[in-house]
Amino acid sequence: MKKGITSIIQDRLFIASIIFFLLPVQTFFAQNTFPHLGKNGSATQLIVHDKPFLMLAGELGNSSASDLNYMQPIWHTLKTMQLNTVLVPVYWELIEPQEGKFDFTLVDSIIFSARKYDLKIVFLWFGSWKNSMSCYAPYWVKIDQERFPRARIKNGNALEILTPFSEENRNTDADAFALLMKHIRSIDSKENTVIMVQVENEIGMIPEARDYCSAAEKAFKEMVPKELMDYLQKHKNSLNKDFLAIWKNAGMKSSGTWEEVFGKGLQTDEIFMAWNFAQYTNYVAEEGKREYNIPMYVNAALIRPNYKPGQYPSAGPLPHLIDVWRAAAPAIDFLVPDIYFKNFAEWLGKYDQSGNPIFIPEVDSRQSVTNAFYAIAHHNAMGYSPFAIESVENPESNQFNQAYTLLHQLTPLILEHQGKGTMDGFLLDSASQTDRLTIGNFAFIIKHEYSWPYAPRREDEAPRYGGLIIQIADDEYYVAGSGVVITFESASKDGAIVGIASIDEGKFEGEWITGRRLNGDQSHQGRHLYLPGGKFGIQKVKLYKYK
Repeated sequence: MKKGITSIIQDRLFIASIIFFLLPVQTFFAQNTFPHLGKNGSATQLIVHDKPFLMLAGELGNSSASDLNYMQPIWHTLKTMQLNTVLVPVYWELIEPQEGKFDFTLVDSIIFSARKYDLKIVFLWFGSWKNSMSCYAPYWVKIDQERFPRARIKNGNALEILTPFSEENRNTDADAFALLMKHIRSIDSKENTVIMVQVENEIGMIPEARDYCSAAEKAFKEMVPKELMDYLQKHKNSLNKDFLAIWKNAGMKSSGTWEEVFGKGLQTDEIFMAWNFAQYTNYVAEEGKREYNIPMYVNAALIRPNYKPGQYPSAGPLPHLIDVWRAAAPAIDFLVPDIYFKNFAEWLGKYDQSGNPIFIPEVDSRQSVTNAFYAIAHHNAMGYSPFAIESVENPESNQFNQAYTLLHQLTPLILEHQGKGTMDGFLLDSASQTDRLTIGNFAFIIKHEYSWPYAPRREDEAPRYGGLIIQIADDEYYVAGSGVVITFESASKDGAIVGIASIDEGKFEGEWITGRRLNGDQSHQGRHLYLPGGKFGIQKVKLYKYK
C-alpha cells in the first residue's frame, strides 16, 4: 500500500513538472514576485519583493541616458541626493537602429549600474511619441512615410507625428516594446531593479486638435465605438464633470457618430483623438505585458491657462479625458501628470479621481520639494520625481538631499499609514497660507511661518512650505516638514481646550531617537509646534485636553 501511494505521488509530481515547463514563461513565476500594485486601505501602493515601496525619485534629462560615458559620474550624484529610484528614458531609435536588429547595451548598463548603487529604475519608453513628436522613432521609420504614415493637419501637410491610425506604426512600436520587456524580464525578473514602465511620453496632437490623414478622416465619420458608449453608460454617475458636461450638452445620446454624440467643435476632435491614441498605447502596453507584466502608466503634458485643444498637446491623459483613456486602455494601470505649474496641489487633485492611483513622475525641480510630503501623505502618492535631477546643484546639501533623507526615515511609517485615515499632508505658499486638518481626536490649524511675527523672513514672497502628520496613538503624532506653525483644537465640540503635553524633536534610525524637549521657547511656551523654514525636521507631539 505504501509503495502504491509513493508511486501515485511520483506520477503526480512528474505530470506537474511537465505542465510547469509547458506553461508560458509568465506563469513560471508567482505574480507577486514581479513588481505590482497592491492596496493598503484606500491607498494603492507599489509592491516590490512583496513589500510596499515608496519612490523617492528623480527623472534624468531627456538625453543623459543616451551615452554610457556621460552617465558614469551621474550615478554617484543620484545616490548622494538620497534617491532610491531613477526615471530613465529608453530610446526606440537606439535599441533598434536597424529594423529587427536590437542592441540592449544601454539598457543593460542602466540596470547593472543602478544595482551597483542600490537604486530602482522606472523606464520611460520613448517610442512612437515623445512630447507629441516622433523624434525618437528610428531613422528607418522616419524615412519610410508610405509604410509609416504621419499625422496631417487640415491643409494636408504632414507632421513630425506618427499617426495613431496606422496598424503598421502601432505594431512595429509594439514589437520593439515587447522585445524590450522580454529582455528586461530575462535579466531582472529576480532582482526587480526595474519596477515600472512609462509607455510613450506626453502623447498629444499639436498644432491642431485632431489628425486629418485619410484614415483619421474615415474614422471620424464612423460611429463612436460601442466600448466607449458602454463605458459612459456604466460610469455616468462618476464621470469627470467636464467630460460629462460635453456629453450632456450634446444630448447624452447612447450611440451615433463622434459629432452626434459629443457635438461639433474642438472638444470632440480631442475626444476622438484621445480614444485613438489610447487604443494604440493600450496595444503597445498589452504586448509588453505579455512578456513581463509589471505596472505601466501614461503621462500627460498639462494645459496652460486659457489654451484650447490644438494649442497644447491635445488628447493625452488629461483630467477631462481620463474616462476616455480608461475605457480605451485597460492595460494602462494609471494616468499621471507632469507638473510644471505653480498650482501643484490643484493639478494633483484633478488626478485623484475615480480610484486613479497617484504618482508624480515629472515635476519642475525648481519647485519646493515640500510638494512630495503633501502628495505622499494627502494623496497617498506612490512617489515623487523632479525632472533633470542630475543637473540640480549641490547634491550633498540641496533640498532633495535634505527632504529625501527625512522621508527615508519616515518611509516605514508612511507606508503603514497610507490609506488608513491616520495621516495627512499640507502645502502652504503665498496663495494659500493656512490649512486645517482633522486627524483622530484633534484638529491641526496650520499656518505658514510668515504668519508668526517672530519667524525670520527668508524671501519677500512667502515660499512654499509644507509637511505631513501621522497619528501613532490617540493623543500622539509625528509632524514632519518645514516652515509651519501649528496650533491645536479639539475635533469634537466638547468645549475642551487642547494643551501640549510635550514636543520632542528627533529622528529615526530604525527606531525613534529622541532629541531635545521643545516645551520652552521653541514651542512659544506650549502655545504651538514650530518647524522652521529653510530646513526639514521631525517632531513628536503629545496632546491633552482640559476645561
